[in-house]
Amino acid sequence: MAGRVEGKVAVITGAARGQGRSHAVRLASEGADIIAVDVCRPVTDTTAIPAATPDDLAETVDLVKGLGRRVVSAEVDVRDFDALRAAVDSGVEQLGRLDIVCANAGIGNGGATLDRTTEADWDDMIGINLSGVWKSVKAAVPHLIAGGRGGSIILTSSVGGLKAYPNTGHYIAAKHGVVGLMRTFAVELGQHSIRVNSVHPTNVNTPMFMNEGTMKLFRPDLESPGPDDMAVVARLMHVLPIGWVEPEDISNAVLFLASDESRYITGLPMTVDAGSMLK
Repeated sequence: MAGRVEGKVAVITGAARGQGRSHAVRLASEGADIIAVDVCRPVTDTTAIPAATPDDLAETVDLVKGLGRRVVSAEVDVRDFDALRAAVDSGVEQLGRLDIVCANAGIGNGGATLDRTTEADWDDMIGINLSGVWKSVKAAVPHLIAGGRGGSIILTSSVGGLKAYPNTGHYIAAKHGVVGLMRTFAVELGQHSIRVNSVHPTNVNTPMFMNEGTMKLFRPDLESPGPDDMAVVARLMHVLPIGWVEPEDISNAVLFLASDESRYITGLPMTVDAGSMLK
């Protein structure tokens, strides 16, 4: 089945790489034009995960164009509502409409227990992974309502938005908060035929997960753990015999929620977790 979002326009935050890039490419492959937003620079001094770059965002743009779709890009921090709103407004003006919102931008940092988490780590995490999601939707909603065609909003949460893990409490709090945003937006926007759902990935094979800090978090018993070492522990999180999923697995869920195939689905926390929630 091709053209599942043909003629629609999607705004995607965190689009420079990882899940965001995958979502942009998947939606474009099914006919959507893309407004691709990413900060493209370090946003915190407290994470060892390398930041996305302008070249990463340019590569996403090229991939979308290679599929024959239009694309507008902007380098914006999702904590900056005025800049975010300006980017969305400009994208809609250039592409003519807005139908789909993927509030995907997020960070990982820390590794301490909650009582030892620094205020800087907490503020960065909540500012980007929770407030940034709210601001992304807030910037887009006026266009969805004005279009009069309804729409689909997909918020990226995590299995950590449905259950807790140690040493990532600020992340867990933010991702749980995303579920509250999703449900409230769903109730408030349903009258406009705007559907709001969240996706809850387990570990995903992106730079956010595949990095030295995460590997050490999973294998503190080893001095220099690698992916194979981490996989031994990561598989224990799941019912299916894998340690992580691929970005495309999340993008397939996003595409379903963005398409008319899910036209009566709203308020749903959709897991893509290899059975993690059963453990």
